[in-house]
Amino acid sequence: MKIIKTNFKDLIVVKNISHRDNRGYFKELIRENNFKIKFPFIVMSYSKKNVVRGLHLQTKEAQGKFVSVIKGKIFDVSLDLRKNSKTFGKYFTTYIDEKNSNSIYIPPGFAHGFQALDKENYVVYNCTKYRNKNSEVSINPIDKILKIKWPNKTKIISEKDKKAMSYEHVLKIL
Repeated sequence: MKIIKTNFKDLIVVKNISHRDNRGYFKELIRENNFKIKFPFIVMSYSKKNVVRGLHLQTKEAQGKFVSVIKGKIFDVSLDLRKNSKTFGKYFTTYIDEKNSNSIYIPPGFAHGFQALDKENYVVYNCTKYRNKNSEVSINPIDKILKIKWPNKTKIISEKDKKAMSYEHVLKIL
């Protein structure tokens, strides 16, 4: 397991070691002793090609997320909304897939989303806090102010995310 630092404080990419042979592969996704972080809440999503999920965050009880792709490929976006951060309002993007064996740790205070790029995409989130439905906030993933360059022009977005708040509106409630 190799930890790759980014320009965003505490946001890291993890290059997992994958042991492959003619039967398939085996890889470790996370070792808590490398992070000193507990992940009591683990969830999974399945997305078809071109689905965009996010940008989601919790304003209270903010979650850190360790995101891994079990099958497929995603374009991952992490938007820094930590008020005292040097990278506040900026976002980090990376590709995560079963072949490159990468994962990403997104610290609390970030909005998170992704676009699914393969026919079938299974994503696992190891979260540092339980979900708090009452503090969930969504930012419209195609908000023009953010200028996120999603890789595929075709986007399948839930009604909830289409009606999500603008980036500017979220800034007012943080």
